[in-house]
Amino acid sequence: MIRHRQIDRLCALAMALALALTGLLFFGEALGLQPASAAPEYSYRLFDDSRVHTVDIQVEDWVQFIAEAPEEEYIPCTVSVDGEEFRQVGLRAKGNNSLRLTEEYGLSRYSLKLEFDHYVDGGNYHGLDKLSLDASFQDNSYLKTWLVYHMMAYMGVPAPLCSYAWVTVNGAPWGLFLAIEEPEEAFARRNFGPDHGALYKPDYRSLNAENTDVALRYIGDDPAAYPNIFDNAKFDTDVADRERLIQALRVLSTGEDLETAVNADEVLRYFAVQVFVMNWDSYLGHTGHNYFLYEEDGVISILPWDYNLAFGTYALGMTDPIRDPDVLINWPVNTPARGEVMLERPLYHNLMKNRDYFARYHAYFGQLLSEYFESGRYEAVIRQAQVMIAPYVEVDPTAFCSYEDHLLAVDTLLEVCRLRSESIRGQLEGDYPITLAQQGAGVDASHVDLRALGDFDDLEAAKERQNEAAAIAGVE
Repeated sequence: MIRHRQIDRLCALAMALALALTGLLFFGEALGLQPASAAPEYSYRLFDDSRVHTVDIQVEDWVQFIAEAPEEEYIPCTVSVDGEEFRQVGLRAKGNNSLRLTEEYGLSRYSLKLEFDHYVDGGNYHGLDKLSLDASFQDNSYLKTWLVYHMMAYMGVPAPLCSYAWVTVNGAPWGLFLAIEEPEEAFARRNFGPDHGALYKPDYRSLNAENTDVALRYIGDDPAAYPNIFDNAKFDTDVADRERLIQALRVLSTGEDLETAVNADEVLRYFAVQVFVMNWDSYLGHTGHNYFLYEEDGVISILPWDYNLAFGTYALGMTDPIRDPDVLINWPVNTPARGEVMLERPLYHNLMKNRDYFARYHAYFGQLLSEYFESGRYEAVIRQAQVMIAPYVEVDPTAFCSYEDHLLAVDTLLEVCRLRSESIRGQLEGDYPITLAQQGAGVDASHVDLRALGDFDDLEAAKERQNEAAAIAGVE
């Protein structure tokens, strides 16, 4: 039997625990505890996308940094974000073909990475470990990447946060860039919680190699057969991590019980957006890269990355690329690439062989069309961003295009979105071909010049002004 005195003690203990818990709830953030439901602070600071932010990069010799940028080696710098200073931040150029072509054309405007914990353990910008500054290479609209991430987030796909930033170097104007949350630790915690899974950025070493692992094809149980995945892990992996991922690829290769190995619903939403925006510099293209792979508890999903060549401007990566807007804007959604490519992309091909997944894929297109495009949401997103960035684009000293070309690119992007939406609606309703094997016409896009979105001719014209801006920043 419990005596009254014992009951009193139990009540007192319960009250003390309740007071302690209340204290943690009120003062937990001051003590470094982050509520599970709270957005990280960086998400509403730098990634407040309702305004253009400022980023100043202080380096000893900017001209030397530009000259050595293709080596992608980090150097220390001081960065001020909206007036708040951070020292010993890692800085390097980033990119693949964009980096190579920037060098080949003798240009100075590279996309950049800022890594806050590269030199300082635990260094961060209000919880963010790394961000990139995208140069809008071959994107005269400055809007392609911005728009696609907005679309992905709207469709419930975990996407990087982004916002526009006016970048200065040693106080001198450098240009308008898109600040993007790099998918690393902070991104994983924000999207998947503190007990998140593994994150990879599969990428090819050579276009001439088979790169089977980048295509997510099962090659066997030896982790050594997947160097382009495991060598590009964002976090340390152990034997169990590698076994889980390989097992998921094995299940994927069979086409059976896919729900045990693939976050199918999320992947289908990803592909609906990916196919809409005609991005072949991607998993669905010749290279098969430019995506992140997330694995948790043996289930994989694909996450978006790199859209400066979306909306038909990559032209399938062919030696003799397709330029015909009628062909590109009407590209069929059921065969988003040539058959020889699709057969090597099991994350798309094997899901689409399942009737339920195939029907859901079409249903997500229906949702994207009715809610985002036919409702006019896309135009509001584009026009609001254009108004916000216009004063900065007009005076951008390293722009790849003139201001007039920028305005033309925005109008072209709007028209491409309108026509693509109309074409896909017609495909879903049986009015236009929905596979490459079918014959027939689609929407008339002959009046669209996709080169207006960004082309190689713009690069040659930009050389003089970019080098002049680099020289000024180097002596400020």
